[in-house]
Amino acid sequence: MNAFLFPAEPAYFIASQLDRLLAFCYDKGASDITIQSGECVFVEIHGKQLRVTQRELTLQEVSDLIKHIYGANATAMIFSGTDIDTNYRVKVSNKIEYRFRVNITPCYFDGYQGLQMTMRTISSEPPALEKLGVEAAILENLNIPQGIVVISGATGSGKSTLLASIIANLCQQEDSNLKILTYESPIEYVYDKIKKPSSIVSQTEIPRNLPTFAAGVRNALRRKPGLILVGEARDQVTIEAVIDAALTGHPVYTTVHSNGVADTLRRMITIFPFEERDARMFDLLETVKLIVWQALVPTPDGKRMAVREYLVINNTVRDILVATPTDKIVTKTREILDTHGRSILTDVTEKFKAGLITEAAYKRFQMMEQQQHG
Repeated sequence: MNAFLFPAEPAYFIASQLDRLLAFCYDKGASDITIQSGECVFVEIHGKQLRVTQRELTLQEVSDLIKHIYGANATAMIFSGTDIDTNYRVKVSNKIEYRFRVNITPCYFDGYQGLQMTMRTISSEPPALEKLGVEAAILENLNIPQGIVVISGATGSGKSTLLASIIANLCQQEDSNLKILTYESPIEYVYDKIKKPSSIVSQTEIPRNLPTFAAGVRNALRRKPGLILVGEARDQVTIEAVIDAALTGHPVYTTVHSNGVADTLRRMITIFPFEERDARMFDLLETVKLIVWQALVPTPDGKRMAVREYLVINNTVRDILVATPTDKIVTKTREILDTHGRSILTDVTEKFKAGLITEAAYKRFQMMEQQQHG
């Protein structure tokens, strides 16, 4: 018998049954739950996809659940070509609440339009930094008076969790004295119950409260921030706003989707028109203080852990990169990773030798490095 099948599966999921299903999946340790028209409900546990319902859900059934989560106009919005990012909460008791990050996207089902809802389980409060195994060199360079800290990686690599843990760590310090403004899509972690001796945190959801991340940064600059968190630097106007905020003396923390530290710089600069790249690369190198790239990989006991690559951009590194032509920045960044940071190959090699990650994971990164330098 499949230990992950949902007990007492209903003939049709309504809101209360959805909450019961989500609580069941959360308790089983699911990281992601996928609800799709024409398919059984699936969960991801330690990187494996497992079926939790015996029955395939209908299009109307999924549509009703989506309307319950986001509102009566949700299905119309999705079928018009707009995906939705939001969050959802299941109140288990007066003291226990389960939270989920939700993405709703149109898809094809039996030749017609269908719906897929991906729900990522998130803790109400971010985990402590020490529980994430963050390296000492990263910890030493996280608290910046001004400039940019970039946390990068692929979707599902734990970027948001690491960033939230950094913010929690900063506001727990006795003498931080920070007015922290966050702009997130959606809000995942909250800081309400975290002790903040000398700091205040205000969280804004994009696009529910403000239309874009760039609008969020502009909003922050009118509120005398001590620290700005931008959930994702995903387009030119947001990256411009992040750089400009850092240039005016503010610390800005953000995430970027990338395949490594060097690729993070490439992605942040190639989004600009060709004729602007040299100037924007100079601005970027003047403001970025730390880039951390991470991925989650399998462990021998069937779980997952983070492997990381990072580069501290101190004055020495900045001088090297500023003197490098923009089209050679990626190559030069890879060359200096081991001397001024830590390459991913170094990290996975050490963790494999220590028995912390699987051989398959180690070989995958080894092959990636060979391809990049081949």
